[in-house]
Amino acid sequence: MKTLFAAAVAACLAFAVTIDLAHAGPLPEAKPDEVGFSQAGLARMDDFFAREIAAKRVPGAVVAIARDGKLVHYKAYGQLDATKGTPMPVDAIFALASMTKPMAAVAGLTLMEQGRLPLQARLADYYPAFASMMVGSTQADGALKTDPQASPIYIHDLYRHTSGLMYGGRPDSSSAVAKLYPDGTAPALEGDTQAFIDRITKLPLAHQPSTEFEYGFSIDVLGAVVEKVSEQRLGEYLAANVWQPLGMTDATFHPTDAQRTRLARPFPNDPVTGKPQSIKLLDAPTKFDCGGACSFASVGDYIRFGQMLLNGGELDGKRILSPKTVHHMTSNHLGPEIKNNVANIEPHRGGFGFGLGVAVRTGEGLSSVPGNPGEFTWNGAYGTQFFCDPKERLVVVVGTAAPGELRKYYREQVQDIVYGAMVK
Repeated sequence: MKTLFAAAVAACLAFAVTIDLAHAGPLPEAKPDEVGFSQAGLARMDDFFAREIAAKRVPGAVVAIARDGKLVHYKAYGQLDATKGTPMPVDAIFALASMTKPMAAVAGLTLMEQGRLPLQARLADYYPAFASMMVGSTQADGALKTDPQASPIYIHDLYRHTSGLMYGGRPDSSSAVAKLYPDGTAPALEGDTQAFIDRITKLPLAHQPSTEFEYGFSIDVLGAVVEKVSEQRLGEYLAANVWQPLGMTDATFHPTDAQRTRLARPFPNDPVTGKPQSIKLLDAPTKFDCGGACSFASVGDYIRFGQMLLNGGELDGKRILSPKTVHHMTSNHLGPEIKNNVANIEPHRGGFGFGLGVAVRTGEGLSSVPGNPGEFTWNGAYGTQFFCDPKERLVVVVGTAAPGELRKYYREQVQDIVYGAMVK
């Protein structure tokens, strides 16, 4: 067994790429022991992905770990496209899915700082059709019952997923409301921003506004509001106000032909179920810049975004948000009057609330992964992962093209390995 495992490690590392961090990395470099990491502990990340790639459970990955603003680990593993045998480069571009949400939230918060988009503004002030949405519920016989909104949807509700908007696309759902909703990227593939608003406002809300965390289209709607206020497409606003100032050179909603050669692709079939799988956005361009699920970026891009947040809104002399705004963003906004369903979406995140576009750890214990209160995070359904731990001055970003259930396994295992490699 040892011989077989050694061969698997060698095979994986034959495809691994480590760049010259000091010259080409997204952040400055540090040796692991200079910032409290064990080199042997970090080598477990190599071993982990060697096993997973040798078992054909994931095509490849890129992992970036930074502490004190310095990279201690920045590697690519395995393959960008397993069907073609293309090695994974460190500058691979990933479909971010819901890791788009924190960036769209930052876009909204820049407008809040300008006095143009307060949290207590009513959503219907920007798109009036939201005022007439009914609230749905499922009766004992499975029928749909609707009632008027008891209170309006506020912009605040969009950030913290308390609007009552949800995601559909669940064929086994018993919810009469969920059966009416599309899946997360369907509207962006089918029509423009206004078509999305027209479609979503004809559906019932899953809950009364401001009463329950319900993961869904809230941030997509926030992105539409950003467009209305800024009079720009969301991608244009993000490029001018976040991506370009931070040097996020590959962040986009619409990859160029040159970028498409670096898109990470999943296995044609789910390695667990054997069923066909795909990431539609890799080959089907979206018709609007959906703030909930539709952007692309490299791991190097995203760790710069995370480091900006960890720094209190600034990186390399470019300020995106004020420290007070970042603190507000990364605080828990699910008060005791709101039902907290965060762990229903991310099972390993017990003990987390939700802030403005990110989940936030609120206490010790409860979660199945190590960390500290104040940690903020979110992940993507296609296999990407991001978390920041302010107490440990830590940012971690992972890219994989793994849209099946294994993505949740990797989120937990990677966080275990990272904290297990910290020695002080």
